[in-house]
Amino acid sequence: MKKLMISLGISLALMSCSQPMPTNKAVYLLIDTSGTYTEELNKAQAILNYLLATLDSGDSVAVARIDSGSFSEKDMIAKVTLDERPSVANDQKRSFKDKMDDYVATVKKGSAHTDITGGMLQATEYLNETGAGEKYVLVFSDLEEDLEKGHIRDFPITLQGIHVVALNVTKLRSDNIDPREYMSRLENWQTRVVNGGGDWRVINDFEHLHTLIAAR
Repeated sequence: MKKLMISLGISLALMSCSQPMPTNKAVYLLIDTSGTYTEELNKAQAILNYLLATLDSGDSVAVARIDSGSFSEKDMIAKVTLDERPSVANDQKRSFKDKMDDYVATVKKGSAHTDITGGMLQATEYLNETGAGEKYVLVFSDLEEDLEKGHIRDFPITLQGIHVVALNVTKLRSDNIDPREYMSRLENWQTRVVNGGGDWRVINDFEHLHTLIAAR
């Protein structure tokens, strides 16, 4: 009996080792829609265009806004998993881009508050559900969280195996007075991401977009 159990254990181990890891990617782009940051949305469109040109069949992509309360499906602008057929995938990409362009055209004023944590939670749910081999959260924001009264976000975020990239982290007026505020925002978010099991990068120069997600 003991030999049988050992043999079974070895067989199961070999089976688990033989299963290939998924190679597809899932990307969730969070875009800040608060205050004057809405003036930066044309840059978010450029980021999305780069992603759509880079992602392949089987990959997933979603775009959602960061507003006053972002832990909700209603904040998702568009989402898609690209079809295995290249022609269908290209049609999906065009439709996705149109949805993003239509959304940006409708934004007239920024939201009153900025729930970045809620957006991150929604992003991790989506990414984990895709079962992708590589998962990314791209945060297009100045990283200044301004919560509506009563919203509780002071807790850890589980980001195990997720790559978090902060994009276009613009400086606020107060940062010019005291640059330590800008550095503190970056350090605080890096700490939250790393403590949650993710890794953290900042890309402010769009000439470096080619480093955004790893090539296959």
